[in-house]
Amino acid sequence: MSKYTVATPEEMHELGLSLGATFKAGDLVLLTGPLGAGKTTLTRGIGEALGAIGNVSSPTFVIARTHKLDGKRAELGDAVLVHVDAYRLGSAAELDDLDIDFENTITIVEWGKGFTDGITDRWIEIEIERDHTGESEVRDVTVSEHNANA
Repeated sequence: MSKYTVATPEEMHELGLSLGATFKAGDLVLLTGPLGAGKTTLTRGIGEALGAIGNVSSPTFVIARTHKLDGKRAELGDAVLVHVDAYRLGSAAELDDLDIDFENTITIVEWGKGFTDGITDRWIEIEIERDHTGESEVRDVTVSEHNANA
């Protein structure tokens, strides 16, 4: 488990760049946090680190966006980045119905907590917490790896 304190949107983007540089095909990343926490900003940084082609933006209205990668990271092969907004999904089965090739994809799921049943035994969870008083824009970010078989 790793913890980060992020004070600005630029720092959130930088954290995404750092984390994205470590991701590989087959990684399922669940992002949790309230509205405005920085989930999409973090995902933009991850996408940039992966070489995602096109604008990485919130998939709220389309549920999922697929981005081909520029090929600069040879170890990723033909992997793609799939960015999902699970806010309107009701279960892991509905996420599975999106027909994502999870083994060959780096998948980022906003609002994805609890959506791993039957999809994977291993995932990365990134939880973003804001100051609930509104006095600060600082975010506390916790990154943890989970393995249901461990």
